[in-house]
Amino acid sequence: MDSLTSINELFPSSTPLGNESANSIEDMDAQDFLELMVAELENQDPTKPNDNADMMGQLAQFGTVSGIDELNANFAGLSSALTGGQGLQAAALVGRSVTTESNLGELAEVPNAQGEMEYALDATVEFGSSNAGGSFFVQDMTGRLVYSAALPPSQGGQLPVRWDGRNAQGELVPPGTYRVSAEAIVGGQSTAVSVFAHQRVESVAVDGAQGAVTLNLGNGSSIALEEVKQFL
Repeated sequence: MDSLTSINELFPSSTPLGNESANSIEDMDAQDFLELMVAELENQDPTKPNDNADMMGQLAQFGTVSGIDELNANFAGLSSALTGGQGLQAAALVGRSVTTESNLGELAEVPNAQGEMEYALDATVEFGSSNAGGSFFVQDMTGRLVYSAALPPSQGGQLPVRWDGRNAQGELVPPGTYRVSAEAIVGGQSTAVSVFAHQRVESVAVDGAQGAVTLNLGNGSSIALEEVKQFL
């Protein structure tokens, strides 16, 4: 009786043992491997036992596959932990404000420095360079201008702005969504600059399968965590 020199000779890939879906050693699990090793030892020629080097090679091959499986399992666990960590971090944002690329802000009641409630819409004006001042504008969703104010000269950078919800006549306008914009005077010319409205984070949602975190904002919109421009 001839010696069997490998597992694949004893059990060809067309008729796998133990796991019908396994077509190679790479597809085997620990139970499949042990069954095949025992079968190979039982059926070897006693006068011509398998070479130890061959046996060690098979063990090393399986060990590599097992190591990859273990590594994949570890990565899956790490991914779950990172998603959970993202969820906890995002949950800490509830009640705080963020800025995005949007210039649509929400006029709503917020606590002032004394803890009293008042209407306000907060935004950040992005001055790209030094300027001689400028203007801040608020429009309703029909495009009608409801408020404007002068901005002080700046050396560049960011300027926080708060609108109290009152028009030029001092009347409180209805709460809701408004569009904010601004201009800066640079070299004697008025130039449009970016304005980012502040949005309050009302709740968060975590997609465990995709590892995505979504922030639900006070204006009813939802954004991905990576879309946040600045945490305030």
